[in-house]
Amino acid sequence: MTGEVAVLGAGMHPWGKWGRSFVAYGVAAARAALVDAGLEWRDIGSIVGADTVRGGYPGYVAGATFAKALGWQGARVTSVYAACASGAQAVNTARAQILSGLADVVLVVGADAAPKGFFRPAGGDRPDDPDWLRFRVLGATNPTYFGLYARRRMAVHGDTPEDFAQVKVKNAAMGALNPNARYRKRVTAEEVAASAVVADPLRLLDICATSDGGAALVLSSMEFARRHGAADPVRIRAVSTVTPHYPSTVLDLPDIATDSAVSAQPGDDTFRESIARAAYEEAGVGPEDVSLAEVYDLSTALELQWYEDLGLCGEGEGAKLLREGATALGGRIPVNVSGGLASFGEAVPAQAIAQVCELTWQLRGAAGDRQVTGARVGISANQGLFGHGSAVVAVR
Repeated sequence: MTGEVAVLGAGMHPWGKWGRSFVAYGVAAARAALVDAGLEWRDIGSIVGADTVRGGYPGYVAGATFAKALGWQGARVTSVYAACASGAQAVNTARAQILSGLADVVLVVGADAAPKGFFRPAGGDRPDDPDWLRFRVLGATNPTYFGLYARRRMAVHGDTPEDFAQVKVKNAAMGALNPNARYRKRVTAEEVAASAVVADPLRLLDICATSDGGAALVLSSMEFARRHGAADPVRIRAVSTVTPHYPSTVLDLPDIATDSAVSAQPGDDTFRESIARAAYEEAGVGPEDVSLAEVYDLSTALELQWYEDLGLCGEGEGAKLLREGATALGGRIPVNVSGGLASFGEAVPAQAIAQVCELTWQLRGAAGDRQVTGARVGISANQGLFGHGSAVVAVR
């Protein structure tokens, strides 16, 4: 049995602050994906919704909520939550249903209506919850953590605030070409440097915003795709949802302490490196085969880290790769040609799905002015709180 599933449709609701329910964004994205696939909602055998904790009770049952909004038609339904990895978990669930024969064609939807300002844990007191603890005990909002990680890169690898600024410059240039992006304005390194300090050394333009938005995919078996007339569709070849290995010697959100390495020798790979490795191994490809990557740039410094975690360069060489122009459009391995979270902001359940939408359009050769020439293999990389891995390999 092949491990591949076809991507028949991809759709998005533009990111921004629109003041509407997450349901409206998800339904708009779903309808766009159905149109792109040339299918009707009644043709869908299963729907998988990526949950949002900010949508009240309906947000926790996103699959059924989207199914009801589209119109009850008897499809199987699944709702999944994995923080920022929710979209990848939804894709993986849909793929499993297709490969097991439970459904021929599955609609995957994620959407969010994010709060203004910083994300915070869901309500209630949970003293055994590391995410609750890092807010209540340390007062460590997400930008605080991003700043600490940037400081680590500066100390260990010699990265500079100027390097971080160039990531924003690159991604803003790509976002300016993307009609779905929230921020569509190019910026200069000087503008980044002049923006307010949020968590030293990171400034306002180094950190992604919170946003509203939605994304959806129509996935099918290869047999269904052929019957539907899609002879050479984009295919998902691997989905990595691995968990970390003990011990971990580098602080990782939301945990506020590392594991002890006294009784166990650390492994060769960090958690994020293991996410990428599992995806490559399942897909039968390596970093040298990748045409483009969409990565989880919560901050400019974190994008540089993903270059290394994906094996696009050696340890400590992320800034060098950036300076060489390798990760820009037209470079050897373009990264975040969608504009990334720098241009979109976080709509948590949707963002891993949105990454696969971008890979799909790129592999189809349908990305317009931001098209990567000759794209054949794309990888997305994301990460959810509480040890949720997230990476997808798509091929054409």
